Amino acid sequence: MPLLSNKVITEVLYWVTRKKWLVISFLLSIILFYLPSPEGLLPEGHRTLIIVLTVLILIISESIPLPAVAILILIMEVILGVDTADGVASSFMNDAVFFIMGSLMLAVSIVHQGLDKRLALGIINITGNKTWRIVLGFVAVSAFLSSFIGEHTVAAMMLPVALSLIRNAGLETNKATPLSTLLLFSIAYGCAIGSIGTPSGGGRNVIMIGYLREFGLVNISYVEWMIFAYPLLLLEIPLAVLVLWFTFTPTQKIMDSAVRKLKVHVAKTGKLTGNQIMAILVFFLVFLGWVFLSPIIGLGIVALTGVFFYLAFGLIEWKEINRNTNWGVILLFGAAISLGIQMKETGAALWVAEKTLITLELIFQDVTIVRWFVSVVLTGILTNLLSNAATIAVLGPIVLDMGGDPLIIGISTSIASAFAYLTIVASPTCMIIHSTGLVTSSDFLKAGWKLFLISIVLLFLVSYFYWPLLR
Repeated sequence: MPLLSNKVITEVLYWVTRKKWLVISFLLSIILFYLPSPEGLLPEGHRTLIIVLTVLILIISESIPLPAVAILILIMEVILGVDTADGVASSFMNDAVFFIMGSLMLAVSIVHQGLDKRLALGIINITGNKTWRIVLGFVAVSAFLSSFIGEHTVAAMMLPVALSLIRNAGLETNKATPLSTLLLFSIAYGCAIGSIGTPSGGGRNVIMIGYLREFGLVNISYVEWMIFAYPLLLLEIPLAVLVLWFTFTPTQKIMDSAVRKLKVHVAKTGKLTGNQIMAILVFFLVFLGWVFLSPIIGLGIVALTGVFFYLAFGLIEWKEINRNTNWGVILLFGAAISLGIQMKETGAALWVAEKTLITLELIFQDVTIVRWFVSVVLTGILTNLLSNAATIAVLGPIVLDMGGDPLIIGISTSIASAFAYLTIVASPTCMIIHSTGLVTSSDFLKAGWKLFLISIVLLFLVSYFYWPLLR
């Protein structure tokens, strides 16, 4: 009997050792819960920050699966009294979640029809078979497309293309390699870079334009935004390629085998079938819906309408969608949005921002430096913890009240919110590529901190030397 007890104790200690960060996060949350709320912060906001801290520890330590972290967010929001169960459910399931769910399902449908291989071949025909040129093509194409139709849409379209190349290169699709990591980050970072290019590139751009107009500061048109932002986008593309190449240098410098197999496979399939033409037509209609109908019915409903047509026309079976859709990504995205909403609604995000401002003013003693730090550096950091739209929603009114040229400050803040390079939850694009199992949270930091710093320096140079010429 004592032997059994010793065995049980050993197993418990082993479990605690493996899950020490889970235990630490729970103990810390309990301690913080019983501490009084800081001055100026409501109890609900205090408890929301406890959830944020707990979630950050679990995400960084990777002590439990990300879908489990997502579920924990929803549980803690209710148990800690941040919101009711119905309120949490309402904040979890919204049009943005419909959109990511629909986009992933559309990607599954495209793969099912074999269109990913044809798109891959189209890109390869332009770039050739050298790996660095393929990476450049991925970054450039992703950046260009995402500047007009939104980064998560492009990521959902491009992911099957990358996976198709990885499979044809003879690499395992359940094990990370430098080449697979390189290709996937080429999509993620290309999409993030491109999202700054136009107002339609991201919801936070529209939020900032609305603030500038509602506060009576300035009106900026679609084309004017492009004149400000597109030069920065073009500068970032080659630099992102260099950072990724030297961070995840692959052994395969030439992908001739993968390209050859891809061409042979596509050639064997012959001309486009009727189902493939129908699939292309449905996706084209979905794209038009995103451009013209999304302001009326939302991006998510448009995406789900496309999924409905794929199912209704028999272009894919539900069991295929159900088997290949990563439901964990949808859970995590919805939970992250819910937490961002609670941060805003409880005043927690505003309290953090105000305390940061006060602290920085004491350190720098220069309002210009403080203004720059908050609008760019703080925004960049927060967007890697919350959604970029939530970050702009909270910081937007603050930075616009800090003085200076409101247009330059506003666009700087919106662009900085695109620097989502550091964490899995930074953007839907990061979640999508992580869902493949071919990248880890540490991979994000390996390349992310370099591109983050480069982006900040580039933004400073463009906003200091180029933008004043446009005013």
